[in-house]
Amino acid sequence: MNDPLLRMNKIRLIGTMFLLSLALLAHAQLSNLPKVRLLVDTHGDILFNQIKSGIDIGQRQSTGNFDLVRAKEGGLNAQVFSVWCDHLGGFSLANRQIDSLEALIGRYPDRIALVKDATSLERTISEGKLAAMIGVEGGHMIENRLGYLDKLADRGMLYLTLTWNNSTPWASSAAEETSGKIAFRDAGLNKFGAKVIKRLNKKGIMIDLSHVGERTFYDALRLTTKPVIVSHSSVHAFNQVPRNLKDEQLKAIQVNGGLVSLNFYSGFLDSTYHRKQQTFLTRHAAELKELSKQWGRSNAIDTLIFRYADEAAYLRPPISLLIDHIDHIVNLIGVEHVGLGADFDGAESFPLGINSVADYPKVLQALADRGYTQEAIEQIAGRNFLRVLRANRP
Repeated sequence: MNDPLLRMNKIRLIGTMFLLSLALLAHAQLSNLPKVRLLVDTHGDILFNQIKSGIDIGQRQSTGNFDLVRAKEGGLNAQVFSVWCDHLGGFSLANRQIDSLEALIGRYPDRIALVKDATSLERTISEGKLAAMIGVEGGHMIENRLGYLDKLADRGMLYLTLTWNNSTPWASSAAEETSGKIAFRDAGLNKFGAKVIKRLNKKGIMIDLSHVGERTFYDALRLTTKPVIVSHSSVHAFNQVPRNLKDEQLKAIQVNGGLVSLNFYSGFLDSTYHRKQQTFLTRHAAELKELSKQWGRSNAIDTLIFRYADEAAYLRPPISLLIDHIDHIVNLIGVEHVGLGADFDGAESFPLGINSVADYPKVLQALADRGYTQEAIEQIAGRNFLRVLRANRP
């Protein structure tokens, strides 16, 4: 073994075998990642961004949190596309966003299809396509007209979020109930709001209670004859923001038979996030001021976090905190009432390692690491949503 050439070949062989063993280990770990038949994200603010930027989300994008390529990589096969605007725009803008979804489907009919019920959802995923669903985020988008509600239902609306941060004349939001903008005597659902609940039940449209104030929340549960959905909210016990759900609300969802889909936004998960964010923004105050003049404060914050991604990483909580929120709901009301509603493209920060829909396997793995069984992961990933959809639209 004194031959230098033989020694070199042996070293190379050992090195090759070591690299091969690492590759096999990585493959084994990848193949052991939890896999689910149905993975549903119940809320993504994708369409408004598509209209605003003009990007083609059928192709891989370097910005944003969603495109069809990354959805496929993450195993996401059912997405509720949020139809959203602030207090301006209403019914017309809702239809523009649905038009943009239909245009996307028209460009990629072999990869995505619009579904309007549980049967077409299951058929679409069996064909290997992304099941696209429509959720209208904000009752103001029906402009106080039941006829507009009917038209959105005809176009495929599967849920209506009764309010966004702004209240409507017939339903009060969490933001405005807690700020005092809505007087206590005027909070909740009025007579027209009760008609909206009745019409949603009749049409088989899920009632979404994310964003609504507590009085609206309990009024809706008292009036509905169907299970509700809370499409993108988190747990008040961990972070006392106005629209996170208190334990009493979670228990009321259990009685109703409904579903709470966890929001991944750092600001809803982590009670320290906004304080840390303010420190970050103060450090970049001059840039924030200039960017806000051009794009508005919200877009300016998004830009700064993207521009200083390494610095902004300390703002982001660990993925374990997301699982803590899920644990809390499971322990309080049962695993059959939990889903996933990340709010991708609707927020500027998510847990470390969760950057887009391609990272959903990390969430499933974190559930498995916490001790959730395959059965429970299947329920959280999509089967619970399917149950509520069927209950509303047999």
